Amino acid sequence: MGQPLGRRALLLGTGGLLMGVAGCSGSPSAPASASASRSGSPAPSSSLPATTPWRPDRDDIDPAVKLRAVQVVEAIGAWAPGQGGAAAAKKRVAALGAAPSLVDQAGPLLPGAPEAALQVIDAQYGGILADSASVLVVCRQWTPGHAGGTTVDVRLSRAQPRWDVTALHPARPGAAAASLPDAARRVLAESRILLPPAAEADIRSGKVHPSVLRALLRLAGTYRMYVSVVRSGHPLNVFGTSRPSDHPRGRAFDVWQIDGHRVVDPATSRRLVESFMRDAAAAGSYNVGGPVRLSGGAPGQFFTDNTHHDHVHAGFTT
Repeated sequence: MGQPLGRRALLLGTGGLLMGVAGCSGSPSAPASASASRSGSPAPSSSLPATTPWRPDRDDIDPAVKLRAVQVVEAIGAWAPGQGGAAAAKKRVAALGAAPSLVDQAGPLLPGAPEAALQVIDAQYGGILADSASVLVVCRQWTPGHAGGTTVDVRLSRAQPRWDVTALHPARPGAAAASLPDAARRVLAESRILLPPAAEADIRSGKVHPSVLRALLRLAGTYRMYVSVVRSGHPLNVFGTSRPSDHPRGRAFDVWQIDGHRVVDPATSRRLVESFMRDAAAAGSYNVGGPVRLSGGAPGQFFTDNTHHDHVHAGFTT
């Protein structure tokens, strides 16, 4: 997300193993992480990893909007043997009181498989306004013999008694490039840069700007960071505006966890978050957003708002 008016096969996660290969990517043998173990949907059978339902932080800006978005993704992306296919998914979505037609927009979230397990890693705002919101649901998904995952931009509108899910926009990172620059290969190999499936696929596509790759590598010298979004799975425009976002152009990344601490968690050191934001600016970001209001920098370089309450955004020019 820009300023308002602006991993590979095996990743060591917080308190557990995180696996990820892009597609709709992860490992068939373990759930996501300690942070994501708050997340997910029950594994349909013992042949797939055990997962747990994701729950929002009670101190979030609006926990209910995130929970609603995640519930729909979990309902579509996980099923027991014999419950696959669009018709069964529509029944699960309808049971939530959501529109069954959302299943028609599920894309890679609904592969043709006899069963599936899904673990939500994080749910991050793509934007939140008074009556509308975008929630980026970052997930891993397992089907027999395959580990995958995606990020879904879930659009919602405020309604009673709960937010309505109005649209789903799954990430479409594109095919892996035949060859990658050295910086991209180093990002993929760096154990201190944790990438969910869609973000990893973005790097492998070769469509991420070198300034982003260099900044990630520089920050990895100081921090262990969990990226949520790079290029795909993010709104095309800064939410609520007509201005293009830096993300789809491969010129931004978002981080939801720093050194094992969730940005949204009020117990996370504000000094840690502030330090990360300033170091992102020093690494070349012209547009750093987060939950902390910072002074200094170039005019408009630092910002905070409700959308960035739960992550740190770093945008780059070409």
